[in-house]
Amino acid sequence: MLTAKNIHKSFGDLDVLKGIDLEIKKGEVVSIVGKSGTGKSTLLHILGTLDHADKGELHIADQLIRKLNPKQLSKFRNEKLGFIFQFHHLLNEFTALENVMIPGMIAKRNKKALKSKAQDLLDYFGLSDRLQHKPNQMSGGEQQRVAVARALINDPEIIFADEPSGNLDNVTSEELHHLIFKLRTDFNQSFVIVTHNNELAAMSDRSLTMEDGLIK
Repeated sequence: MLTAKNIHKSFGDLDVLKGIDLEIKKGEVVSIVGKSGTGKSTLLHILGTLDHADKGELHIADQLIRKLNPKQLSKFRNEKLGFIFQFHHLLNEFTALENVMIPGMIAKRNKKALKSKAQDLLDYFGLSDRLQHKPNQMSGGEQQRVAVARALINDPEIIFADEPSGNLDNVTSEELHHLIFKLRTDFNQSFVIVTHNNELAAMSDRSLTMEDGLIK
Protein backbone atom coordinates (compact mmCIF):
# COMPACT_ATOMS: atom_id res chain seq x y z
CA MET A 1 0.00 0.00 0.00
CA LEU A 2 2.80 2.42 0.92
CA THR A 3 6.58 2.16 0.64
CA ALA A 4 8.96 4.89 1.75
CA LYS A 5 12.71 4.50 1.18
CA ASN A 6 15.54 6.58 2.64
CA ILE A 7 13.37 9.61 3.47
CA HIS A 8 15.40 12.66 4.53
CA LYS A 9 14.14 16.10 5.54
CA SER A 10 15.98 19.13 6.87
CA PHE A 11 14.89 22.61 7.92
CA GLY A 12 17.90 24.85 7.54
CA ASP A 13 20.75 23.21 9.46
CA LEU A 14 18.39 20.95 11.41
CA ASP A 15 18.21 17.36 10.15
CA VAL A 16 14.72 16.19 11.12
CA LEU A 17 14.47 12.91 9.18
CA LYS A 18 17.69 10.99 8.62
CA GLY A 19 16.81 8.11 6.34
CA ILE A 20 13.40 6.57 7.08
CA ASP A 21 12.40 3.23 5.54
CA LEU A 22 8.76 2.19 6.00
CA GLU A 23 6.17 -0.14 4.50
CA ILE A 24 2.42 -0.15 5.21
CA LYS A 25 0.22 -3.05 4.11
CA LYS A 26 -3.42 -2.91 3.04
CA GLY A 27 -5.70 -2.99 6.08
CA GLU A 28 -2.84 -2.36 8.51
CA VAL A 29 -3.05 0.09 11.42
CA VAL A 30 0.40 1.49 12.23
CA SER A 31 1.12 3.97 15.01
CA ILE A 32 4.16 6.22 15.12
CA VAL A 33 5.18 7.26 18.64
CA GLY A 34 8.06 9.15 20.21
CA LYS A 35 8.91 12.31 22.10
CA SER A 36 7.98 15.73 20.75
CA GLY A 37 10.49 17.01 18.23
CA THR A 38 11.56 13.61 16.90
CA GLY A 39 10.04 14.18 13.45
CA LYS A 40 6.77 12.23 13.72
CA SER A 41 4.48 14.87 12.22
CA THR A 42 7.08 15.81 9.60
CA LEU A 43 7.19 12.18 8.49
CA LEU A 44 3.40 11.94 8.45
CA HIS A 45 3.14 15.07 6.29
CA ILE A 46 5.66 13.65 3.81
CA LEU A 47 3.94 10.25 3.69
CA GLY A 48 0.64 12.07 3.14
CA THR A 49 2.19 14.16 0.30
CA LEU A 50 1.50 17.39 2.21
CA ASP A 51 5.26 18.06 2.21
CA HIS A 52 8.20 16.91 0.10
CA ALA A 53 11.22 14.94 1.23
CA ASP A 54 14.68 16.34 0.44
CA LYS A 55 15.78 12.86 -0.52
CA GLY A 56 14.22 9.41 -0.89
CA GLU A 57 11.29 7.84 -2.69
CA LEU A 58 7.64 7.36 -1.81
CA HIS A 59 5.24 4.91 -3.49
CA ILE A 60 1.55 4.86 -2.61
CA ALA A 61 -0.87 2.43 -4.29
CA ASP A 62 1.77 1.65 -6.95
CA GLN A 63 2.25 5.35 -7.75
CA LEU A 64 5.72 6.90 -7.53
CA ILE A 65 4.83 10.24 -5.96
CA ARG A 66 7.75 12.25 -7.39
CA LYS A 67 6.46 11.53 -10.92
CA LEU A 68 3.33 13.60 -10.28
CA ASN A 69 3.21 17.30 -11.14
CA PRO A 70 1.50 19.64 -8.62
CA LYS A 71 -1.95 19.36 -10.27
CA GLN A 72 -1.72 15.56 -10.52
CA LEU A 73 -0.49 15.34 -6.93
CA SER A 74 -3.40 17.44 -5.65
CA LYS A 75 -5.86 15.18 -7.49
CA PHE A 76 -4.13 12.03 -6.21
CA ARG A 77 -4.17 13.32 -2.63
CA ASN A 78 -7.85 14.22 -2.78
CA GLU A 79 -8.94 10.93 -4.34
CA LYS A 80 -6.56 8.39 -2.76
CA LEU A 81 -5.68 9.73 0.69
CA GLY A 82 -7.68 10.67 3.78
CA PHE A 83 -6.64 12.90 6.67
CA ILE A 84 -7.74 13.24 10.31
CA PHE A 85 -6.25 16.00 12.46
CA GLN A 86 -6.33 16.78 16.16
CA PHE A 87 -8.49 19.90 15.78
CA HIS A 88 -10.96 18.52 13.20
CA HIS A 89 -10.55 21.44 10.72
CA LEU A 90 -14.26 21.45 9.95
CA LEU A 91 -15.60 24.54 8.20
CA ASN A 92 -17.83 26.37 10.68
CA GLU A 93 -20.16 27.85 8.07
CA PHE A 94 -21.12 24.42 6.70
CA THR A 95 -23.28 21.64 8.13
CA ALA A 96 -21.97 18.19 9.05
CA LEU A 97 -23.33 16.84 5.77
CA GLU A 98 -21.71 19.60 3.72
CA ASN A 99 -18.37 19.20 5.50
CA VAL A 100 -18.31 15.49 4.69
CA MET A 101 -19.17 16.17 1.03
CA ILE A 102 -16.40 18.73 0.42
CA PRO A 103 -13.61 16.34 -0.77
CA GLY A 104 -16.08 14.67 -3.13
CA MET A 105 -17.19 18.03 -4.50
CA ILE A 106 -13.54 18.94 -5.13
CA ALA A 107 -13.25 15.66 -7.04
CA LYS A 108 -16.34 16.72 -9.06
CA ARG A 109 -18.33 13.61 -8.17
CA ASN A 110 -22.03 13.35 -8.90
CA LYS A 111 -23.71 15.52 -6.27
CA LYS A 112 -26.74 13.28 -5.71
CA ALA A 113 -24.61 10.13 -5.24
CA LEU A 114 -22.15 12.08 -3.10
CA LYS A 115 -24.88 13.36 -0.79
CA SER A 116 -26.30 9.85 -0.42
CA LYS A 117 -22.88 8.45 0.49
CA ALA A 118 -22.22 11.26 2.99
CA GLN A 119 -25.57 10.53 4.65
CA ASP A 120 -24.71 6.82 4.79
CA LEU A 121 -21.35 7.54 6.40
CA LEU A 122 -22.83 9.87 9.00
CA ASP A 123 -25.46 7.23 9.77
CA TYR A 124 -22.68 4.63 10.13
CA PHE A 125 -21.05 6.91 12.70
CA GLY A 126 -24.31 7.39 14.60
CA LEU A 127 -24.78 10.97 13.42
CA SER A 128 -27.96 10.70 11.35
CA ASP A 129 -29.61 13.27 13.63
CA ARG A 130 -26.73 15.74 13.14
CA LEU A 131 -26.77 16.11 9.35
CA GLN A 132 -27.82 19.77 9.42
CA HIS A 133 -25.86 20.73 12.53
CA LYS A 134 -22.88 23.05 12.19
CA PRO A 135 -19.64 22.31 14.07
CA ASN A 136 -20.41 24.70 16.95
CA GLN A 137 -23.65 22.77 17.55
CA MET A 138 -21.83 19.45 18.06
CA SER A 139 -19.63 17.98 20.78
CA GLY A 140 -15.91 17.43 20.24
CA GLY A 141 -16.45 13.71 19.72
CA GLU A 142 -19.21 14.34 17.19
CA GLN A 143 -17.02 16.81 15.31
CA GLN A 144 -14.21 14.27 15.16
CA ARG A 145 -16.56 11.59 13.80
CA VAL A 146 -17.66 14.05 11.10
CA ALA A 147 -13.97 14.58 10.31
CA VAL A 148 -13.47 10.81 10.01
CA ALA A 149 -16.49 10.56 7.69
CA ARG A 150 -15.02 13.36 5.57
CA ALA A 151 -11.73 11.44 5.36
CA LEU A 152 -13.60 8.40 4.04
CA ILE A 153 -15.89 10.05 1.49
CA ASN A 154 -13.61 9.38 -1.52
CA ASP A 155 -12.79 5.78 -0.53
CA PRO A 156 -9.12 6.53 0.21
CA GLU A 157 -6.41 3.91 -0.08
CA ILE A 158 -4.95 5.02 3.25
CA ILE A 159 -5.81 7.44 6.07
CA PHE A 160 -3.20 9.56 7.86
CA ALA A 161 -4.10 10.70 11.36
CA ASP A 162 -2.11 13.24 13.39
CA GLU A 163 -2.98 12.97 17.10
CA PRO A 164 -6.63 12.16 16.24
CA SER A 165 -7.67 11.82 19.89
CA GLY A 166 -5.35 14.49 21.27
CA ASN A 167 -8.13 17.01 21.83
CA LEU A 168 -10.71 14.57 23.24
CA ASP A 169 -11.49 13.43 26.79
CA ASN A 170 -10.62 9.87 27.83
CA VAL A 171 -14.03 8.34 27.14
CA THR A 172 -14.39 9.98 23.73
CA SER A 173 -10.79 9.05 22.88
CA GLU A 174 -11.51 5.40 23.61
CA GLU A 175 -14.60 5.54 21.40
CA LEU A 176 -12.55 6.99 18.54
CA HIS A 177 -9.85 4.32 18.94
CA HIS A 178 -12.41 1.53 18.70
CA LEU A 179 -13.97 3.28 15.69
CA ILE A 180 -10.63 3.22 13.86
CA PHE A 181 -10.38 -0.55 14.27
CA LYS A 182 -14.01 -1.01 13.30
CA LEU A 183 -13.22 0.79 10.04
CA ARG A 184 -10.29 -1.55 9.48
CA THR A 185 -12.56 -4.56 10.08
CA ASP A 186 -15.52 -3.30 8.03
CA PHE A 187 -13.65 -1.66 5.13
CA ASN A 188 -10.09 -3.09 5.30
CA GLN A 189 -8.98 0.51 5.77
CA SER A 190 -5.28 1.29 6.28
CA PHE A 191 -4.18 3.85 8.88
CA VAL A 192 -0.92 5.59 9.74
CA ILE A 193 -1.34 7.36 13.06
CA VAL A 194 0.96 9.74 14.92
CA THR A 195 -0.02 9.58 18.58
CA HIS A 196 1.11 10.13 22.15
CA ASN A 197 -1.72 7.87 23.35
CA ASN A 198 -0.22 4.65 24.69
CA GLU A 199 -3.54 2.80 24.52
CA LEU A 200 -3.98 3.53 20.82
CA ALA A 201 -0.37 2.58 20.10
CA ALA A 202 -0.81 -0.72 21.96
CA MET A 203 -3.97 -1.53 19.96
CA SER A 204 -2.22 -1.01 16.62
CA ASP A 205 -0.85 -3.81 14.48
CA ARG A 206 2.56 -2.17 14.76
CA SER A 207 3.86 0.65 16.91
CA LEU A 208 6.98 2.35 15.54
CA THR A 209 9.12 4.56 17.78
CA MET A 210 10.87 7.58 16.31
CA GLU A 211 14.03 8.81 17.93
CA ASP A 212 16.50 11.37 16.62
CA GLY A 213 15.00 11.37 13.12
CA LEU A 214 15.00 7.59 12.73
CA ILE A 215 12.62 4.71 13.37
CA LYS A 216 14.11 2.55 16.11
